[in-house]
Amino acid sequence: MTKPIQESLRVFLIILDGVGIGELPDAADYGDKGANTLGNLAKAVGGFNLPTLRGLGLGNIAPLDGMDPVENPMFCYGKMMEKSKGKDSTVGHWEMTGLIPDFAFPTYPNGFPDDVIRKFTSAIGRGILGNIPASGTEIIERLGVEHIRTGKPIVYTSADSVFQVAVHVEKVVPLQTLYEWCKKAREILMPPGPTVGRVIARPFIGEPGNFTRTYDRKDYNVDPPAKTLLDYLSESGRAVISLGKVDTLFNERGFTRVEHYAGNTEGLEKALKLVEEDWTGLMFMNLIDFDQTWGHRNNPEGFYHGLEEFDEWLVDFLPMLNQSDMVIITADHGNDPTTQSTDHAREYVPLLAYHPTFLRGRDLGIRETFADVGKTIAHYFNLDCDIAGKSFLVQ
Repeated sequence: MTKPIQESLRVFLIILDGVGIGELPDAADYGDKGANTLGNLAKAVGGFNLPTLRGLGLGNIAPLDGMDPVENPMFCYGKMMEKSKGKDSTVGHWEMTGLIPDFAFPTYPNGFPDDVIRKFTSAIGRGILGNIPASGTEIIERLGVEHIRTGKPIVYTSADSVFQVAVHVEKVVPLQTLYEWCKKAREILMPPGPTVGRVIARPFIGEPGNFTRTYDRKDYNVDPPAKTLLDYLSESGRAVISLGKVDTLFNERGFTRVEHYAGNTEGLEKALKLVEEDWTGLMFMNLIDFDQTWGHRNNPEGFYHGLEEFDEWLVDFLPMLNQSDMVIITADHGNDPTTQSTDHAREYVPLLAYHPTFLRGRDLGIRETFADVGKTIAHYFNLDCDIAGKSFLVQ
C-alpha cells in the first residue's frame, strides 16, 4: 500500500461487546456448543432489518436471517478466531492489541477458596453473602434484601475469571467505599496466590423486586504482561483514546485520554463529538450494553434494539470521516441472549474494516487471531512494534 500521510491518520476501533457470530471449533470445551449470538438472535427476532450494517457487509460474513449478502459491500468483511485461552473481555481486548497470553486466568466454579474470603472479610470488617457463580441481576434479587438487612456485600463470580462485589449504594454502602473494598480484593487476588482477571464493583439501587444495577461499575484489572499496540502508539506521541470500559481492561496503561459513559447511547454521542476533533491516533470504544445489559440478561429484544440504534448511528458517523480515517468494527467474544447460559460464549467475532483507499469490499476470510486488528493498525501508522498478528492491509 502507499504510505499514508502520518500527520492526519486516525483509527476508530469499535467493539460491540459480546456480539459473536458462531461457535468456535473448541466451543464445546467451554460449554458453548450451539452459541451463535448474531445468527440465533436474527432467528429470534424474525430476521434483521439493519440496512446500514448490511451495506457494510455484515451479511457477507455468515448467514443471518433477513440479511442477504450484498454484491459490493462498503467495508471489507470477515471473521476472527480467538487464539487466547478464555472468553472474557480482558483477553479479548489484549489479543486485539497484539498480546496473546500464554496462560489462562483461573475460574472458580465452586466459589472462592476459604482463605480468599477470610482475607477479604478481614480487610473490609464484615462478612459476605453468596460466594457462588451467578447472574448479576439474579443474585441481587435473591440476596438483596438480606444484604440490606445485614450490610454484608454480595460476592459472586461467573464462568469468567471475575470477583464481583455487589452493594446497594443508596441504603447500605457508599460507592467510594465499594471501590475501596474492590481495591482490597484486587490486592488479595494477585500472584503467587489465587488470582482473577478482574475484580468488578457492581453497585445497585432500587427496592426489593426492582433492583437496578448502575453504570458506576468499575473494573480492577492486572497489567498486561507485555507491551501492547497501545503502549507503542502512546510512546510515539499519538493520541490513544479510551471510550467506555476499555482503559480498565489494560489497567489504564497506554492511554492518553479516557472518556467513560453511562451506556451505549451516551457513548455513541461522545464518539460523534470525537470525530469532529483534531487529533491523530486511535479511538478505542467498547459498547458495553450488548454484553452487560442484554447478553447477560438473556434479552434478545433489547439486544436487537441496540443493534438498530448502532445501525442508525452509523448513518451519521460514516459521512463525518476524513479521507485518511480507518474504521474497524468487531467484538471481543460472544454472549448469545437466546441460550440458557447467561455467560460469555466462545465464538468467532465479526470483522468489518474500512478505509476509502485501502479497505473496500474485500473478503478478509477467517483470521486466525484477533491480533490481526492490532497488527493492521500498527501497519497503518507505520509503527515498528513487536506484537502478534498479521496485517490485513496486505493480502
